[in-house]
Amino acid sequence: MAVTRPIRSDHRTTSPALKIRAATNQDLAAIFEIERLAFTHPWSLDSFVRELSLPFSLTLVATLDRPGEPALAGYLCRWLVADECHILNVAVHPERRRQGIAERLMAAAIAEAIAKKATIVTLEVRRTNLAARGLYRKFGFEERRLRRNYYGPGEDAIVMELKL
Repeated sequence: MAVTRPIRSDHRTTSPALKIRAATNQDLAAIFEIERLAFTHPWSLDSFVRELSLPFSLTLVATLDRPGEPALAGYLCRWLVADECHILNVAVHPERRRQGIAERLMAAAIAEAIAKKATIVTLEVRRTNLAARGLYRKFGFEERRLRRNYYGPGEDAIVMELKL
């Protein structure tokens, strides 16, 4: 099984100090801080606590080992149910954006989905979030349909899919 399109590389590179691992309860405060900085309508802390307890949910974190920088650079939350991986949320700390961290998190989630025999990865993205849509297209995601007002009045979502 392979991703339908190879990932294009670009000029950005992440630090070799960046590590991707499963989140733990000790990461919740930092995850919630990134969530609050990244989104106008953030998830609650209880939502993240719940995600850590669900057997089909996994939250990945990207961590750095550099003094003076946020230790937790970003996170990705996904569900893996039957043969489908659904990406619920991806966010990177504002001080660490545009450095390939979201790309590394997505690559890890897709690799895990392939290893667990998923056949499709899905997600919703704001229609206006051109940067995220571009990132997902790098992985071969295709825009499939529109969900009107998904994020609230006037905030449409585009459903994107990657067939594995």
